[in-house]
Amino acid sequence: MKKMQVNVKLGSNSYPIILGPGLLNTSKILFKKYIPKCKKILIVTDKGTPDKYRKTLLSNLKNFKVTTIVFRSGEETKNLKNIDKLLAILFKQKLSRDDCIIALGGGVIGDLSGFAASIFKRGIHFIQIPTTLLSQVDSSIGGKTGVNAREGKNMIGSFYQPRFVLIDPDTLNSLSVRDLFSGFAEVLKYGLIMNKNFFEWLEKNAYEMLFTRDIKLLTYAIKESCKCKALVVEKDEKEKNLRAILNFGHTFAHAFESAQNYSKDLTHGEAVLIGMFIASHLSKKLGLLKEKELTRIVDLYNELNLHSELDYFFTEKDIPKLLGFMRQDKKIVGGKIKLVLLERIGKAMLKQSDLNTHVKKILQDHFRGF
Repeated sequence: MKKMQVNVKLGSNSYPIILGPGLLNTSKILFKKYIPKCKKILIVTDKGTPDKYRKTLLSNLKNFKVTTIVFRSGEETKNLKNIDKLLAILFKQKLSRDDCIIALGGGVIGDLSGFAASIFKRGIHFIQIPTTLLSQVDSSIGGKTGVNAREGKNMIGSFYQPRFVLIDPDTLNSLSVRDLFSGFAEVLKYGLIMNKNFFEWLEKNAYEMLFTRDIKLLTYAIKESCKCKALVVEKDEKEKNLRAILNFGHTFAHAFESAQNYSKDLTHGEAVLIGMFIASHLSKKLGLLKEKELTRIVDLYNELNLHSELDYFFTEKDIPKLLGFMRQDKKIVGGKIKLVLLERIGKAMLKQSDLNTHVKKILQDHFRGF
């Protein structure tokens, strides 16, 4: 399969997403092309990323002075204490602004590394090499970086674009079934919010793609997802307006994760799947989404056995706690929150929703079976 490229066009901050099976094995030329003055590199990865990927990467970096740091896996790694660790290494190794940080792993590593890159000497080169489906189709693209605070997820961060994103779908072979399905949440999101044709393709192909891990189908889904993400980022890099539609299901999901204290019992992708399911029902309840379109969404969830039930993790008595976390959301104004809802499959909108009526009621309905 040939190498493919999706360009994120942001003027002086433009960069390519370079995609193809086996690409990690032939990455040497990309480093020479995109970071020609680089001499020192810090690789940031975690224990959940197979060591063979780091070894493959190192074999392509023999002309650089390379340091590696390996963090624990999990959302709890995204904190200011670990930013301090990264900054200490960068200073100790005397990296310059011509040098580079490489994020090798999932979204947590990308967010953490990107934030450190954005603040060290006011900006050092940064490369994303995502190895999970979720990070390949979402978090590695668009320049959102950051860490979590006690008050909520991703509350401390910056917008900082990478020099390039390298995506090798072969790295998905090492993912657990759970992680693969968690990543699918973001793939499905693009079909729901902005690309009806892609949603229809998923209706026909997602089962085979996920259950057989067909590399051609996976590569196509990743490419289409990247194209969707790039299109939105190009129009709204700093999330002033349009880019907010990428948060479909996420406002609910972040509250679920926070209430679970980022426990591994609930992955980000699982939280997003549940959040999108609830947001779709709220869209129907508010008269935006037609019944037949909601049925198509529910049918796909059922066919793929996707997470949709909140009562695996919470009870109706937990609703006040969930609303409490939502009240800390960056999008809250005067008791109302700007939610991403569906007008139809393939078209999303932003709508101000009252926490104590719309949101509380849909959560109650969810626990009671809609």
